[in-house]
Amino acid sequence: MEGTMEGSEAVQRATALIEQRLAEEEESEKLRGTPHRKLPMDMLVLEDEKRLGAQSPALQQVKGQERVRKTSLDLRREIIDVGGIQNLIELRKKRKQKKREALAAAQEPPPEPEEISGPVDKELFLKAAVEGKMKVIEKFLADGGSADTCDEFRRTALHRASLEGHMEILEKLLGSGASVDFQDRLDCTAMHWACRGGHLEVVKLLQSQGADTNVRDKLLSTPLHVAVRTGRVEIVEHFLALGLDINARDRAMLSGPLALGRRHCFARRGEAQPLQNHQTAAASRG
Repeated sequence: MEGTMEGSEAVQRATALIEQRLAEEEESEKLRGTPHRKLPMDMLVLEDEKRLGAQSPALQQVKGQERVRKTSLDLRREIIDVGGIQNLIELRKKRKQKKREALAAAQEPPPEPEEISGPVDKELFLKAAVEGKMKVIEKFLADGGSADTCDEFRRTALHRASLEGHMEILEKLLGSGASVDFQDRLDCTAMHWACRGGHLEVVKLLQSQGADTNVRDKLLSTPLHVAVRTGRVEIVEHFLALGLDINARDRAMLSGPLALGRRHCFARRGEAQPLQNHQTAAASRG
């Protein structure tokens, strides 16, 4: 019994000492001018927590909220960044589309008017041959213009329409007296230009009007040379069927169409070699 009383008195003395110490500390804080703040229990950090990490549920909640806040901020930044990139992509797409539309609008000729009012000059006539505007061609010819009207390079409407493949305009020009073998400053005829454009039907039309299929330009190139050099297989086969000379040499390659065919489109594209086949057939016939 006495031991119990002594223990109780010891606890009381210890408590009194602690309260006294706390009171002294509070008084000391007041004297220094910094008010003492008593931290709530859930904000106290024990030495073990400092060493082993925060174990307080309240502290863990605070840190968890901080992580969520940082994650949300990072996510918002990422969304903003991705949105900005996406906007840039869409903006570039729109700009490219506008450029394509503007380029297409520039390349497409304006629609042909229903009626041609006023005279048609030489430039407009030659331009109409490229753009396929029949009414302009008809108006120029009806007003007395020559079908052989040419530019400074001596290229006529027949040359231009042959390159573009405008059959109706070609028929109109030829019917109006256009010279089928008219040569430009490079001595190219409409037949050369038709081969360069790859229009077999134009070649046949010019032939029907008496065009020379063996005519040479200033490089001594025949229409067959041009067809081979530009890879116009159908036209080459058509000329071979006519029996044109496949060994005729020109100044550009110092070789005939057969050698050109070997070095150019046919062997490279893996297509049939009509020139070689033609030569083989000719040799067997001989």
